[in-house]
Amino acid sequence: MADKKWDFDREAAFWDLDPGRVSLAEDIARAISDQGVLTPDMDLLEFGCGTGLLTLRLQPLVRSVVCVDSSMGMLGILKEKIENRSLTNITAQLMDPTKGEVLQGSYHLVVSSMTLHHVREIRPLIDQFYRIAAPRGYLCIADLDPDGGEFHGDNDTVFHCGFDRGQMRRTLMEAGFGDIRDTTAANVMKRVPSGGKKVFSVFLMIGRKGWDAGDSL
Repeated sequence: MADKKWDFDREAAFWDLDPGRVSLAEDIARAISDQGVLTPDMDLLEFGCGTGLLTLRLQPLVRSVVCVDSSMGMLGILKEKIENRSLTNITAQLMDPTKGEVLQGSYHLVVSSMTLHHVREIRPLIDQFYRIAAPRGYLCIADLDPDGGEFHGDNDTVFHCGFDRGQMRRTLMEAGFGDIRDTTAANVMKRVPSGGKKVFSVFLMIGRKGWDAGDSL
């Protein structure tokens, strides 16, 4: 979902060939499932779905999924998967917030995985997530802890070199979310431009709309 989305269009055909990327999607899906927020009657929206690596792992666990991305190339691969698997509870939508387009609908769970570091201004987007979350609905954000700019190597489409969890928590609170908690969803080992390998941590942060300390879960 970056400003330079043509990079993602170009890479879409090869996106799923990276075993580390596939493994990360599995880890994030497992982390979301472990938090107990998924239910069979849930309508879910994933922002920045890419080729559906995470989407297709969550789809069997909920009622419906709307997949949103700004890359036609990524959505093209996802639509092929949907058709090949004859999935009827998942739809893919092209949406580009840099063009003033906004999210629509109401969802029990909004998910964004490894996408926000590609978004220049995240607060307006978090506000949109809050608006489309159903009453007492959840937001799940998975993204990098501060990475020193080494995770991607080429940072042309990267606006944030990871996120401080405390600052992200404050951003969610300011948008109106409560019951905020976080965990480490994955640790990813990658080669870095300076040489050798480095382990990068990915957090999962969950917030809930319309929840305060006096509520029961």
